[in-house]
Amino acid sequence: MQIYGTKKCAATRKAERYFKERGLSYHFVDLEKYSPSRGELENMARGLSKGESLINTDSRAYQKRGLAYMEFDELEEIQARPELLRTPVVREGPRVIIGNSPEAWQALAEHIKGA
Repeated sequence: MQIYGTKKCAATRKAERYFKERGLSYHFVDLEKYSPSRGELENMARGLSKGESLINTDSRAYQKRGLAYMEFDELEEIQARPELLRTPVVREGPRVIIGNSPEAWQALAEHIKGA
């Protein structure tokens, strides 16, 4: 399992704590040090529900770039500016959970423990 986020992000720390408390191991990917590749972003996007976005439209980076008023390639923007990615992103195989979602984390934890 991988958790993408930043150490500054409260929701990312919450996800880390959630899985750590349940004894599930994960690899933390710090978006301040690492920008996901196009392929990684495509895999994340495939795991999302229809209509769900990888971009955090509430972020300062989104506002600063004026993306609300532009047409753009979402994956290209995130690759260039990883701070646009909604965090945390929890990935286990094809499953992707984005944002602060304890219910989805619980379902994933149960799936992993049952596997």
